[in-house]
Amino acid sequence: MIRKRTFLGLLLCCGSFVACKENHQAAKEVVSAPIEFKKEAEAYLTKAGGDTIQHLEVEIADDDYQRETGLMYRKSMLKNRGMLFIFDKEQPRGFYMKNTEIPLDLIFLNNQNKIVSISKNARPKDLQTIPSGVPAQYVLEVNAGLVDEWNLAVGDSLILNRD
Repeated sequence: MIRKRTFLGLLLCCGSFVACKENHQAAKEVVSAPIEFKKEAEAYLTKAGGDTIQHLEVEIADDDYQRETGLMYRKSMLKNRGMLFIFDKEQPRGFYMKNTEIPLDLIFLNNQNKIVSISKNARPKDLQTIPSGVPAQYVLEVNAGLVDEWNLAVGDSLILNRD
């Protein structure tokens, strides 16, 4: 009787292990849908004199989860789009590119929407901190190379129109 129970227990245990292994392999094969851009505002980058440099559609990251996730896992972003990170107060900021697959330019803005620093060509998946160098309340991420193409500079501004 004891042998039958032991054998049955072994059989159940091995069967569970095989099922778990099969489920684990199936889980690896799950493919998630691409993360879609969600337009939440329009932004205008302007020169210090007021001339518009660029019009953008932006997605807003204004809570902890959205700010931590940012543009992670995105495969691409159109040239006229960006993500604006909004913080409660102005202070030095640090970003990294964990799980971010798109090279980016980071534009740091103060509480008056003026560009206070710029970091160009952040490398995908790089874990090194990208510091603002000065206090910033907002950070705009755009595709790498656009800061140079648009000739953005410290002192230029951002005007935001939320939908």
